[in-house]
Amino acid sequence: MMRYLYIGLVVSIIVGVTVFFVYKTSDPRPDVLYFGGVSLKIEYATSIVAKARGLGGRESIQSDVGMLFVFAKDDTYGFWMKDMLIPIDIFWLNERGQVIWTAQDVATSSYPNVFYPSTPARYVLETSAGFARAHGIATGTPLLLKNIPSVSE
Repeated sequence: MMRYLYIGLVVSIIVGVTVFFVYKTSDPRPDVLYFGGVSLKIEYATSIVAKARGLGGRESIQSDVGMLFVFAKDDTYGFWMKDMLIPIDIFWLNERGQVIWTAQDVATSSYPNVFYPSTPARYVLETSAGFARAHGIATGTPLLLKNIPSVSE
């Protein structure tokens, strides 16, 4: 009887740890935010795993979808195209959500080059390539931030 109780306890712990890990490393809550007057379904990258994965491995991304990388403090966060299968636009944003730097139409072949902003940023947004051009996104364009998850690093 104790053996089954012990096995049940071990299985419960394993399941609990697995659920916790999956919950903490994925950010499944897409929100709609407005960027330059355009609605954009946002996926959040807040965990180390989600930030490392980013949009890597995807064969396509819809034109109305973006991934917002949320950081705890301003810094010059570098981005590269490791494991990327599609070109993207990258926007670095300040703490108010305004664009401070962009890298447009970044090709998958640019890896291992790393792209950095000219000044520190709090957020980084990745969208499909051509988004900036199609919607006139430039330095100063705001991403209307609301209900942004907090992070600690």
